[in-house]
Amino acid sequence: MSIYSNHRRRDKFRENFGQFDRILTFSVAALLIIGTLLVYAATRNWFAAQGLDPEYYLKRHVVNILIGGLLAYGTTLIDYRLLRAYTPIVWGLAVIGLIIVLIPGLGSEINGAQAWISFPGGFQIQPAELAKIAIIVGISMILAEKRDSDANPTDQDVLKALAIAAVPIVLILLQPDLGTVVIISAAVVAMIGTSGAPSRWVVGLLLLAVVGGFTAVKAGIVDEYQVARLQSFVDPSADPQATGYQLRQSRITIGSGGILGKGLFDGPQTNGRFVPEQQTDFIFTVAGEELGFLGSGFILLLFTIFFMRAFTIAKRTDDLFGRLVCVGVIAWFAFQTFENIGMTMGLVPMTGVPLPFMSYGGSSMFANLIGLGLIQNVHLRTR
Repeated sequence: MSIYSNHRRRDKFRENFGQFDRILTFSVAALLIIGTLLVYAATRNWFAAQGLDPEYYLKRHVVNILIGGLLAYGTTLIDYRLLRAYTPIVWGLAVIGLIIVLIPGLGSEINGAQAWISFPGGFQIQPAELAKIAIIVGISMILAEKRDSDANPTDQDVLKALAIAAVPIVLILLQPDLGTVVIISAAVVAMIGTSGAPSRWVVGLLLLAVVGGFTAVKAGIVDEYQVARLQSFVDPSADPQATGYQLRQSRITIGSGGILGKGLFDGPQTNGRFVPEQQTDFIFTVAGEELGFLGSGFILLLFTIFFMRAFTIAKRTDDLFGRLVCVGVIAWFAFQTFENIGMTMGLVPMTGVPLPFMSYGGSSMFANLIGLGLIQNVHLRTR
């Protein structure tokens, strides 16, 4: 009986996996493989020179991908329309996690932001990453509620949706983590614009974001290290020992790769560890130096394929809840990809956000692959 049950489980896994959108799966798989190689390239030489395990980050990164893959697959097993029943629980857990990181002694501060919960064995989790999932599913539930009566969301529905997003956003601002707030805000605006709600909400939210950001800087609400990042964006020489140095080295590293790159594992800038935290937020600099313009362009092509296919899945479903979930995840990935790659090249101010599917980091990888699982879930039920 046990052997028969195991065969049934394997057959069920093959059946589900075979129905996944293959283009979406292969594009993400390619990004994961390239990202793994880049994380290894960014860390192996320096760790070996220090007498440490050169495969330390490689092993942990692979484990993160495996755990994230299981989470993604688990996300596809339950009909996404049934996720509405679990949304309050997911949202509540996300808020509790965001509160815990702000409690002295429980939350850990890294790079100026108190955004992590540390566990024994060096394991850390960043609740803000998982809060993105809770916000997207929660807003989708509220804005899709009127579809049963063929009516578009009302102003009251939009206010409810904004309230769902406002609580986690305020807690993330207290860390402070403006990069994540900007990404979440972009996803919220995209979902409201797609839901059929009055267009004045989108215009108003965009104006509020501009005015709010300007006011925060002028009023001194933004922390000093964040102001330094903005100053370095305008003038890289403004903070030559910290953010200015990182930006200059990032540009040098990307530009030194030329058309074909220096070759994987052969980048002088990368091997010399000239770019701080290169395996996380600045992983794209490794691609620029070692894979060159063509390799970096191929990475952008893979992201483009992913976004185009995800948009196709969102467009094909007749269920507004599923469409909004897809749009929220797409906007999240698209804006975070633009923000990450843009900051490495000095096109946007520096923010501490990783590159989806490629940067080292457990919480980010888990959230990214859960997001992929949500899109695949919508695809499976649409079929």
